[in-house]
Amino acid sequence: MNSNPAANSYLKTKILTASPQELRLMLYEGAIKFCHQARKAIEDSNIEESFNHLMQAQKIVLELSSSLNHDVAPELCEKLNALYTFIYRLLVDANIEKRVDPIDEALKLLEYEKQTWHMLMNKAAGEDHARPGGDQVHVANAQQTAISSLSVNG
Repeated sequence: MNSNPAANSYLKTKILTASPQELRLMLYEGAIKFCHQARKAIEDSNIEESFNHLMQAQKIVLELSSSLNHDVAPELCEKLNALYTFIYRLLVDANIEKRVDPIDEALKLLEYEKQTWHMLMNKAAGEDHARPGGDQVHVANAQQTAISSLSVNG
């Protein structure tokens, strides 16, 4: 995180007050940001920095996967879980091999998922999707992942 306390406080408040849908969008944005930073670090031959950024992106992809609600749409969640596993594997390969090609492929998929999620959020904006409780654990985990991965510099 950035050392600017006011900016960090703002980000933390933004994350803690976000809806589950907004949190998911923030997670996509964070993963994309870290992939771009890792790509640049690999190009600059900064191995430690690329490792750290790829690990952050991997952590976010794991959160995206673990926060799927298989009770609501099991088939869709199964497909998304497979996609997240594939993206995670690309990031691991990039980290081991220090190559940008797997990052580029992961970025394309993450950008597409972010755009799709954003369209779904816009479509559902006028609809009332209030659901009783249940998602509190997933929201708390997503909030913690977002807080630890977003920074005011990105």
